[in-house]
Amino acid sequence: MITWWRILLDLENESLDQKFYDQLEEVIDMCDDILDKNKRNIDAMFFKGGALGFRGQLLGIRESWFKAALDGKDGLSMVFKSYEVDPKNVDVQLGFGIYHYYAEVIPQRFPAVKPFMIFFPKGDKNKGLKELEYVALNGRYTLIESRHFLQKLYFQFEENMEESRRWGRILLRDFPNNPNFQKYYGLTFVKENNYPEAVKTFKDIFNKAQKGLPGYNKRFKREASYYIGQEFKNRDAADSAAYYFEISEKLSRELDKEKESGFLINTVLYLGQLYDMMGHRDKAIKYYNEVLKLRERNNSHKLAKQYLKTPYRR
Repeated sequence: MITWWRILLDLENESLDQKFYDQLEEVIDMCDDILDKNKRNIDAMFFKGGALGFRGQLLGIRESWFKAALDGKDGLSMVFKSYEVDPKNVDVQLGFGIYHYYAEVIPQRFPAVKPFMIFFPKGDKNKGLKELEYVALNGRYTLIESRHFLQKLYFQFEENMEESRRWGRILLRDFPNNPNFQKYYGLTFVKENNYPEAVKTFKDIFNKAQKGLPGYNKRFKREASYYIGQEFKNRDAADSAAYYFEISEKLSRELDKEKESGFLINTVLYLGQLYDMMGHRDKAIKYYNEVLKLRERNNSHKLAKQYLKTPYRR
């Protein structure tokens, strides 16, 4: 069985694109070999359609819309073929659900996609959500994937944090040591500015990363330390906040190869503020000057210049 969520753990990391592509290409090639011998092999059609769909999803995230559209079209065609061979196959509805949802929502979010949609069937996000929920409760191969899609869709697009948490709790009940499931669960509380509750999850992620549990890599540790630091900063616990933000800064400098992440920019600015709060003006100035060397993000340069002139006060 192919567990897609393991492949997708670091989908946000562009440096892993090629590895992800290679794995999908391998799946597609294996399926093609099987289909050359038996054109009606339901498993080969299903997994090839899934591989094309996930490759299209990655291309969409990277905003390569034309290639994403081609993969989406081919993947959807393969899913329809597998459904024709076996209409009782619940798992194929994952493909239908993802398509129906994204085909309505993505063009609304990204107008550049609209010209490509004339070649596709009409989307229906409510129908898509129902199909995904059906698979999430009844699927065989794609039960977990459907649940994670629902967790993410309710968080990212529907902005329904309670529904996202509902699916997150179901996932974490069976997979308590999956960092991606934990991350999205914790972020629902961040979205609501409920840092005390969010930190319960991010402290657990941080501790598991410290222990070196599988999957709890530097990216998850960086994000966890950032939100823990944010909670201490909110409570004016400057020394504790600085401790965790310094961990986040160090990890960001290791991870940010091509351009500075939002985590790094915010963290450096926050460290300047925290050292001002603690009365360490020299250290604060050092961090504000460092902010000016990084790319501009959310008025970061303006704020750094302001605090260079006048020390930050809570």
